[in-house]
This record gives sequence, C-alpha cells and structure tokens, in this order.
Amino acid sequence: MLHACNHSGSNIDEQIPDTVSYNFNIRPILSDKCYKCHGPDASKRQANLRLDKPEVAFKALRDNPNAHVLVPGSPEMSELFRRVSASDTSEMMPPANSNLKRLTPHEVELVKKWIKQGAKFEKHWAFVPPKSWPIPEVKDKAWPKNQIDYFILHKQEQYDLAPNPEADKERLLKRVSFDLTGLPPSLEMMDRFLADKSPNAYEKIVDELMKSPAYGEKMTLHWLDVSRYADSHGYQDDNYRTQWPWRDWVIHAFNENLPYNKFITWQLAGDLMPNSTKEQLLATGFNRNHKITEEGGVINEEYRVAYVTDRTNTFGKALLGCTIECAHCHDHKYDPFSQKEYYQLYAFFNSVKEPGIQSTVGGPETYAKRPLMQITNDDVKSILKFVNKQDTNKLIVSVMGDSEVYRKTYILKRGNYDTHGDEVLPGTPKAILPFDDSYPKNRLGLAEWLFSPKNPLAARVFVNQMWQEFFGKGIVKSSGDFGSQGDLPSHFELLDWLSVDFRDHGWDMKRLVKQLVMSATYRESAVITASQLKIDPDNTLLSHGPRYRLPAEFVRDMVLASSGLLTRTIGGPSVNPYQPPGLWENATSGRGLLANYKQVHGPNLYRRGMYTLIKRTVPPVEMAIFDASNRDQCEVKRLRTNTPLQALLMENDPTVLESARVLAAKLLQDKSSAKDKIYKAFRLIICRKPNEQELAILNGFYSDELKTMDKKTAVKVLNVGEYPIPDNLNKITLAAMMKVVDTIYNLEEAITKT
Repeated sequence: MLHACNHSGSNIDEQIPDTVSYNFNIRPILSDKCYKCHGPDASKRQANLRLDKPEVAFKALRDNPNAHVLVPGSPEMSELFRRVSASDTSEMMPPANSNLKRLTPHEVELVKKWIKQGAKFEKHWAFVPPKSWPIPEVKDKAWPKNQIDYFILHKQEQYDLAPNPEADKERLLKRVSFDLTGLPPSLEMMDRFLADKSPNAYEKIVDELMKSPAYGEKMTLHWLDVSRYADSHGYQDDNYRTQWPWRDWVIHAFNENLPYNKFITWQLAGDLMPNSTKEQLLATGFNRNHKITEEGGVINEEYRVAYVTDRTNTFGKALLGCTIECAHCHDHKYDPFSQKEYYQLYAFFNSVKEPGIQSTVGGPETYAKRPLMQITNDDVKSILKFVNKQDTNKLIVSVMGDSEVYRKTYILKRGNYDTHGDEVLPGTPKAILPFDDSYPKNRLGLAEWLFSPKNPLAARVFVNQMWQEFFGKGIVKSSGDFGSQGDLPSHFELLDWLSVDFRDHGWDMKRLVKQLVMSATYRESAVITASQLKIDPDNTLLSHGPRYRLPAEFVRDMVLASSGLLTRTIGGPSVNPYQPPGLWENATSGRGLLANYKQVHGPNLYRRGMYTLIKRTVPPVEMAIFDASNRDQCEVKRLRTNTPLQALLMENDPTVLESARVLAAKLLQDKSSAKDKIYKAFRLIICRKPNEQELAILNGFYSDELKTMDKKTAVKVLNVGEYPIPDNLNKITLAAMMKVVDTIYNLEEAITKT
C-alpha cells in the first residue's frame, strides 16, 4: 500500500521511502520546479523537452545525442539528476532566471533514488480509476468503529500517534448537530442524549438529525457555493432574478436522498432525458446560475461565449476537481489538457438556445432568461410540491434547452470570442477518460461519461468535498484541483476505498454522510496534546477532532435559533434582513428592483442565513465578513479567515443584539433564579453546561450591570431590532440580562465547532 502523504506545514519527519513513487514523490517536484519550461504547454516549452512524458524524457538530448535526461538505474548518467544537483549556476536547473526555487536536498535525494530504482513513470494518481484497497491492519483493534477508522489509525500508528478519546457527549452533540443541520441542538435534545445510556444513543441522534428538513438545507449550502447561486444577474446593473425554485429543488433532493448520479445528471441534462419531467427540467437551473448581462450596447457573441465558458469551467472544477479553465487560452501548463480538449468539452454546452443579451433591466418578465420554464400554481400542487411559491404571481426560472440547429464549436485563439481556430466536436480530456462513441454527443452523453465506472474522478471529487464538509479540509486539501499542482491526498487508500464504496452502493449520499459521522475519527475530542502539536500541527493524520469556526450562514442561524427567533420555513424567495444603510445605493446603476435596499419585516427578518438575498455586486456584508462566497463563480472551498471585523460584527450586528434582547426577555419570564437563567442561556448558546467558574463570572457581571445600569442607558441598550419588548418587564433588569446573553454570544466557543 502507498504511504505517501503531503505534510505541507507539518513537522512529520521527511523520510526517504523504501520505494520512491513517481506519483507521490517525484511528479510534485517536477510539476513545481520543471513543468513551467518542460511540461504540457508547447508554447512555453524549452529545448523540446517534456518531463511529463516518459517517451520524451528517456530520449537522447537534441543538442547532445550521447546524453540522456534519464538513464534508468544510473543517476550519475542522467542529465536530470546532474542538473538539479549542480552548484554551477550555468548548469543548475531550474536556472536562476526562472524565478523557480531550487530543489531541496531532500528532493534531490528523492530524484536520485527514483532514478536508481529504474525511473518508473506512472499515470497521474487522480486519472487512474479508484480501487477498493484492503482494510489495513492496526494494533489498537478496540478503537475503530467502521472501516474509515482502520485507514486513519494505520497511518497514525506509523508516526507513533494515538487518536484522541471520544469527545464528551455535549460537545459531540453540538458538532454533529451543526454538521447535519447547521443548527444547534435544542435543550430537549441535549437532555435526552445525556440521559440515554444505550450503546446506540449517538446513532439514534444521527438518524434523527438526518431525517430533519434542516438536513437538506445544511447540505444545500455547500452546493449553492459550487453552483454559484445568487439572486441577481450580476454585471453592472445586477438586477433581480427568480432562480430560488432551483434552490428549493436542491433542498428537496438532499432530503429525499436522490442518488448522486441522478442529482448531477438531472442538473446537467434533465431537459434531454427521455420523457423529461418538470422537476428534471427545473434541476437544469444549475447551469443557468451564472452571471447574465442586461446592459445595452454589449456584443452579443462575447457574452454568450462567456456563459458557455462559465459552464465549462464549473463542470471542470465542481465535478472533475480539475483546473480545466487553465486550458481556455492555451494548453494547460501543468496537466495533460490541451486547448483543443477544452473546447471539445465546451462544445457540450455550446448549443444552448440563448443569446448573449436578451433584455435590458425590466420588470418580472426579465427575472429569468430564455430558455426558461414557468412554475404554475398547479405545478406546486402536484409535481413541484417542494417549491415554496407564496403567491399567485407568474414565476419563471432560467433552465437549459438546446437549439434545434447545431451550433459549430471552434477553438478560440487566445480565448478570444471572435478569433476562431479549428472546428472541434464534443469530447473529453483523454488523460481522464476518452469519450465513448456509444454515448450521445450532448450533455446527457457527458453525464453518462462522468458516471462511467472507468471515470476516475466523479466519485473521488464528491467524496472529498463531503470529507471537507465534516472534517474541515479534504483528504485532497486542494478540493478544486486534483491535478499536478494540487495537494496530494493525505490518505490515498481511504479516498479510493470510500469512492468505490460510494459508487458501488448506488451513489447514496445519506449513507456516505452517515459513514463519516459514525466513524471514531469524526467523534474524537478536539483537545490537542503537546505531542500532537509537535508531530502533526495541521492535524493531517486526524489524531484529534475538527475544531473551526462555523460558516457565515450558520453563525446567523445559531444566534436566531438559540434565541427562539428563527423562522424555520423551508424554501421560498430570498429576503433582505438588517443591513447598514447605503451599501446598495452607493454601488448601483440606479436601475432595477435591486437599486435600493428594501428591508423585510416580521418573520422574514429571522430566516436562515442561506435565504439572505445575494446581490453579486454587493453581497451581504455580514456574510462576507465571515468568508461567505459572493457566488461570482464556482467555489468548492471557502476561505477561513480570522479578523477583528468578525469580532466587531458580533458585537454590533442588530441581529445578534436583538437576539440577545429577545432571549433575555424569555429568560426573565421564567420563574427561576438569575443564576438558573444564565445557566440556561449558556446551554442554549454554547450547547454545554457551564462550569462553576464560568457561571460565577457571568453571574457577577449581571450583578454589576444591575448596580450600574440606569433607566436612560437601559432604554438605549434595548433599542435594537423590530421584535416587540414585553411591557411587563423591568427595563433595567432586561438590559442587564441582555448584556449577559450578548457576552455569551461573543464567546469564541459560541461560533466554533468543537
């Protein structure tokens, strides 16, 4: 079995393996240090030398027929080793003027040993179909709970690491509740789980959470980033669009556990399926989520090409985990994708019956662009029951639909829309999997190709994204790049095993999710020991549980849910909650429904974060501060920053302050002591019982506020948000309790997955 692991930023000792692997030890070096001049891109290639092709690398040098770049078994006779180990600047590679770093002594030794062992090339690991590796043997046979754990523990034992014990029940419940629903557990669920001493208590909670409608909402959030979903068309005018019924479908699909192959096939080609239903047609909204211009005077073909390009790039990144977009203007510099192959893939999306510009900014008839579908009141009573249509107005959604006339596809020289090169037919990158002639040459055929058992990427890419969702980073850390410049898988055999298992069990997404959260690896305590920090500071080996900040939308959801303000309606149009004044007005063309910000009122003020309206040119500020995507393009992995703005937002956001006030009012209406009220607030927000020291500090703070607060200050503190203040409560008492609750909201643990 392969034991290669990319330990970037880790203190795990760099060891020279017994057998040096081209895929895991040599290719990353060549890709970083050599492919710029000796890689796939013919336009930048020097000395007519390719180091990614063995048939070229083993040839005699063009300028010196007696010399060879590689001589298997003889590093001293190999020009590659001689040049990378040279100290003479006139001979060393990479040359000083290339701005590439020299090989480290460790890398030079790897190259030397690889050549000595025969300089064996391998096809890139990600382009070889996954196989089901045998479950590895481990010393600690009591720890694993499912197959995942054997792979994880096997690697930990190689580095003399031991996994953490299981997290305590309170922290584990908080973790799994946020991971499966995006919401904190209720007090009733906490008490029930703590009281349940049965061996399957945790599994019962997992099953309960996965049956919740909120499960579909949580799973959908990642897919909204992937599909670049937004509520506006983008570009300068950035007017409103009604694409939200597609979002309702995604929630429905996750809750109904639609198999992943159908989930993707419907989105790629629901319109082309035999006897296509309205639900399958709605699913194709995935490929119409891109930006669409409404500006007069633009060049029609330029923008139509931009739309097709977006769909092609999204397919590559979201479903293949490849930077296929790098071959838009020229051959890929690092991966074996030619520009011709890029446009062959592009050809699948090039026949959509759409112009570059269809209409300028207008009324409801412009909220979707042809091809479109109308969702009627009868539809939402029958086949589209999951669509939360709230009125009888006409509802239209942009979907896919090909033209009756075949549109020819050409290579676009340097990516320019109006500079045609050779004509190409639909096809796929041969390095991944050649396109079978038995498939129809349309998007439905592309979906068949994607889910062929021979396709090496479809299962791996989705399994990796799901692992990222639950563990904070993927087995392949660069989840959007499985190519030569991407990270190596930390647990290659596990990724393969999970991918084959996922495929062989009918692409069952809920089964995969349950496998992940039921593992002992997922349940580990997040406490970090000194030895873990020294050996594996990045937790690549997963010797402790994941601990990181909640996504932006779930920060909002946590605040609203714990206060009791959350409106739990599923689906429907997006809403405009509180926002600082002037943001939209200072960045608008002045045209369209979204020229001015119109805040909603009542229950819509308290909807989940995923329903906040996203205007692409001015995305929701509170979401942006917490690293949410602006949905400008496909995003498979969010940044995770830690800035003072986040603390300032938590201290000043009207939603947080209002929630603190509302929860304080509810607590004061309980017939209990102040200490018990604070105890309850802490549990609702932090999802565990406070210790005596924490409770004493908060209780002391409450007492101090009661002593120092005057009525004028209290009225000012309470003057936030639209939810009414109960008339029967003392303003000073309420303001003091509100400040305590707000303090709890501002604890780091409140917005952290523990």
